[in-house]
Amino acid sequence: MNTTKTVNYEKLAAQLDSVKADVKSKLGEQDAKYIRRVIVCQRVFEWSGRILLMLGFIQPVLWLVGVLSLATAKILDNMEIGHNVMHGQYDWMNDKYINSRSYEWDIACDGASWNRVHNYEHHTYTNIIGKDRDFGYGLLRLSNDFRWRIKNLWQFVTYLLLSVLFQWGVSYHEMAAERVFFGKKKDDRDYKVSHSELKKRFFSKGARQLVKDYLLFPMLAGPLFLWVLAGNLAASLLRNLWTSTIIFCGHFTGEVETFSQQDCENESQGQWYYRQALGSSNIKGGNLFHVMTGHLSYQIEHHLFPDLPAKRYREIAPKVQAIFKEHGIHYNTGGFFRQYFSVVKRIVRYSFP
Repeated sequence: MNTTKTVNYEKLAAQLDSVKADVKSKLGEQDAKYIRRVIVCQRVFEWSGRILLMLGFIQPVLWLVGVLSLATAKILDNMEIGHNVMHGQYDWMNDKYINSRSYEWDIACDGASWNRVHNYEHHTYTNIIGKDRDFGYGLLRLSNDFRWRIKNLWQFVTYLLLSVLFQWGVSYHEMAAERVFFGKKKDDRDYKVSHSELKKRFFSKGARQLVKDYLLFPMLAGPLFLWVLAGNLAASLLRNLWTSTIIFCGHFTGEVETFSQQDCENESQGQWYYRQALGSSNIKGGNLFHVMTGHLSYQIEHHLFPDLPAKRYREIAPKVQAIFKEHGIHYNTGGFFRQYFSVVKRIVRYSFP
């Protein structure tokens, strides 16, 4: 843990715990109505988009609007609904469908796999080298903690390819090739999942997505098969590029810090909060922007309180910022382009020895 600054960890924990307790005491019908309203909007965007794709042969602009509508639906499902529901943010509702145990999102990644790698590994061991596989996704060298290899010279191209195929990168993330296809076991995991189960879930969920988007809906369109196929490909591409960019801006800006396993042993709650603060970054924007990011534009608040409804992050952000200022902790935030160019700079910087 970084000890260059003197932080009263006990006081920091008490203050942030108080913020969390205050929000939890307010949760109720307003929050439930919000997520249900977003789900309805997502479905309207999805079916409007699918219908408009088939009308593209009449007027190409309708096809374009259909692509944007379907892409919006996919982004909402991925970010504001799926990501947040699967974090358990709405489990208190005791809803049959809107809960972290049964919700399955509309991307290639199996929900259970994501819960293990992201919910557990990433949010427990944020930016701890050797424990958090989300730092660089095993593809990118983003700090001097990793030995430079010749493949890092073209890692910006790797980043672009990862962004284009982001849902597949997330899906494949847990199933590292050497574990699954060559039978090498990783005994340092805090959980065990058989190779056969990982392969079964990876291929079955991926196949369902491919059939749904690129076979079933295009076939239902009959002679408009190619219009719908192209529209689905474009919508998925837009969703992949958007989610990848937002997630990278929240995790890999130039000011984000990394940690060693030794520094984080016997970590107190206050020290854990401190690590989340230094390992995350926010993006400034308006209300619509925050909704479309799944409120991951408040990545700092999300890492401090991953199980609080994300819509509440806007409400608590000023309180968190004030607490950070009191303790001399940097609150890493900035406009979209500033944060994105910081990410690009980091990727390019660590492409070289």
